This record gives sequence, structure tokens and C-alpha cells, in this order.
Amino acid sequence: MKKLPLHVKIMIGLLAGVIWAFLSSSLGWNQFTIDWIDPFGQIFIRMLKYIAVPLVLFSIISGISGLKDMSKLGRMGGKTLGFYMVTTVAAVAVGLLLVNVIKPGTLIDEEQRIRNRLQYEAWVAETDGVEILDGKNLMSDPQYSHLYEREEMSEDDMKMVAEKQAAASENKDAGPLAFLVDMVPSNIVLSLSNDKLMLQVIFFGIFFGICMAALPGDKVAGLESFVNGANEVFLKMVDYVMKAAPFFVFCLLAGVIAKMADTPAQVFEIFKGLASYSVTLVAGLLFLIFIFYPIIIRSFVKSLTYRKFFQKVSPAQFLAFSTSSSAATLPVTMECVEDNLGVSKNVSSFVLPIGATVNMDGTSLYQAVAVVFMAQLHMVDLTVAQQLTIVLTATLASIGSAAVPSAGLVMMIVVLQSVGLNPAWIAIIFPVDRPLDMLRTVVNVTGDTVVSTLVAKTEGELKED
Repeated sequence: MKKLPLHVKIMIGLLAGVIWAFLSSSLGWNQFTIDWIDPFGQIFIRMLKYIAVPLVLFSIISGISGLKDMSKLGRMGGKTLGFYMVTTVAAVAVGLLLVNVIKPGTLIDEEQRIRNRLQYEAWVAETDGVEILDGKNLMSDPQYSHLYEREEMSEDDMKMVAEKQAAASENKDAGPLAFLVDMVPSNIVLSLSNDKLMLQVIFFGIFFGICMAALPGDKVAGLESFVNGANEVFLKMVDYVMKAAPFFVFCLLAGVIAKMADTPAQVFEIFKGLASYSVTLVAGLLFLIFIFYPIIIRSFVKSLTYRKFFQKVSPAQFLAFSTSSSAATLPVTMECVEDNLGVSKNVSSFVLPIGATVNMDGTSLYQAVAVVFMAQLHMVDLTVAQQLTIVLTATLASIGSAAVPSAGLVMMIVVLQSVGLNPAWIAIIFPVDRPLDMLRTVVNVTGDTVVSTLVAKTEGELKED
């Protein structure tokens, strides 16, 4: 067992977690799993998160203060954002293509879709400033009047939707340059203590590094030694934590499944109800992971074969799957990119922290698929222009998505509102959001590794095998 590679051990932990979760739920031990096993998974995420923020800060300062040519920083920044924007738009396009070809929302019972449509029209009638998107009106047709039932939501769903709407309204009411304002910290200590303010930590780290580089070497020699030393300490902490990763991943996944439902039958029932949506989304996400990214990286880095690439990044991918958090996975992603892919520390310390916040390819694809699926479910025909609005809004919203689990649900409300659809519809897909979020995070993290490798290659900072 000791000789097995880390990614194989993590995979065994994942499988063991799934098996244990189904076994414990069938034996009625779910509460035991939640009380005595899941806490170790939560400890694992906390450990990775408290390492992630200082590691990002010291890595950025170390990388930028070591740059002799400051014009290189601007060039790297432009390439990083350019590559991330291209992959995000491509992800949304893949999502829209799949959801329009498969049409998962049309695969349910036709009568139920008519009921959904009538509820949509009733919501439009009760909501100010919203119009029926496709101009149809089934409510006025007597043959459908007997199918209309007032939509009732459970108390938990109403509470969840209200919370997400409140968070989304804050984003919606913000001005066009609010994201620039939000990047600048008013209190760096507060920013360091909140993993949702990662962009502020990145801004501070870049500015601090530039100022360090502008000063004579003898004046900052002690500080430089401290920053590099602290960076090494946090990397060593990652090493120690990852030695126990298979056990922690087992606990984490067992807890996630135990919280979803009380019996294995209930878990399968959740997925069966949203099977067409889940399959469409998973197909898109797997396309990005196993076809889109490998083609891009192979085009730029000829020495990196398909098999080699996945061998080198798999520890970060498995960890991303189990934690559902780009931020929590960041320390391991940095280690994989530097040690396995041969990306220089200068590039990885700059590109990856930005990617953990800005690059949300999986989230963008998910938003495109989910919005069109819910429109299809309610018999709302979205035009090409309305779907392009989804592309634009999903791309911009993904940049603001916090690198934490299920942040995409908040952004989903912004996207739904942008095309005039009912934001409460997020309750429909909420039951399967967490497991699908795990795969979305794998896409986001894989995208980060690809972009950092491309930037390193174009900057001559890639050590190839």
C-alpha cells in the first residue's frame, strides 16, 4: 500500500467512502456517519483552506518580487486573463450545444410540462417588470385550465431560495465597475481571514511584490528570506496533510452522501428525477476534462502526452472532486503544476491563485445547461439572442463566483433574472447540486493547470520532460 501513488490512494479513499455511505444508509447508520466520520472530512477542508490563503499570499509575493522585468508581469496578466476568457466562453458554448441537441427538459411527461408552463405564466402575471419570453399564453386557452395548480414550495426550499436571491440581488445592484472596487481590500487582515475575499489577497500580494522588487536588494533581503521561508513552510504543511488525504477523502465523501438521503433508494430517486439534466451536464463536463483540455495542452506542449498529463494532475483532480472547492485544492494544484508539470514558481504563484477565483469553466457550463433545461422544463422557447445573453451573463457571473462549494447557485439566480425567468427555479436542481458541484470543481481545477502550463510555455518558463 505504501508504494501506491498518491492519486491511486485517493481514488481508493473515494470508492471506500461511497461504499461505506451506501452500506451505512442501508443499515440505518447514517447518523453515526454524520456524527463520527463526516467531521474528519470537514477538518480536512478547514486545514486546506487555512493553508491556501497564506500560501497564495507568500507565493505571489515571492514570485513577483523575484521578477527582474516588470513588463513581464503585465504580459503574464494579459495572457492569463485571455486564456481564461477563451476557455470560459468555450465551456458555455459546449453547454448550450449539448442542452439544445439533447433537450433534457423535454424528456419528462408532456402534461407535467404544461403544468409547469401554466405556473410560469402565473408567476409572470404576478411579477412586475417581467414579460412572457416567447409570446405564448396557455393560461387563456380553456383546454389547459384544469391543469393549473398553484405552485407550493417546501419551507426549506423557500428559505434556501430567499437566501440565494438576497445574495444575488447584492451582485445585481452593484455598478459595472463594482468588481474592481471589490478587488481592493479596505483591511488586509479581514481579507486574509475570509476565503471569499481571495481576489483582495491576490491584489495585495501583487502590489506588495511589485513594491519589494522596486527597492534595492539589501533593504529587503531579510524580508525576502522570510517570505521564501514562510512559503516553504506552508508547502511542507501541504505535504503532511496530503499524506493523510485518502483517509480524509473517505470521511468527506461518506458524509456528503449520508447527508443527501436516508437510504440508497432515496439517493437513486433524487438522481432519477433529474437524470436527463444530470447526464447532459456530466457529458459536457467530461468532454471538457477528457477532450477539450488535453487537445489544447497537446497543441502547445508536444512532449506532454494524454496519459502523462492526467498522471501529473490527477492528485489535484481527485482532491477537487472530494472537496468541491477550488480554493481548498489550491495548495495541491500548485504542487502538481510545479513539481509534476514543470511550471516555474514565478508563473504558478501568479496564475493559479487568480484561476481559483476567476476561472470557473465548469460553473459557466453548468449555468448554461441548467438555465436552458429549466426553460425547456417549463415549455419556454429561448431565442438565439436570449441564449447569447446567457453566455455573456454566465461568463461574467463566473468571474464573481466565490471559489467555495455551491457558489454557482447564487450566480444562477443572476443568470435566470437576466433572461426574465423565475429565480425560484433553482430549487428544482438543488437536490443534485452538490454531487454535480464536485465534478464542476474538477473541471475548474483542470482548467487552472492547463492555463498555467500554457502561460509558462509562452513565457519560456516550462521545464519539459
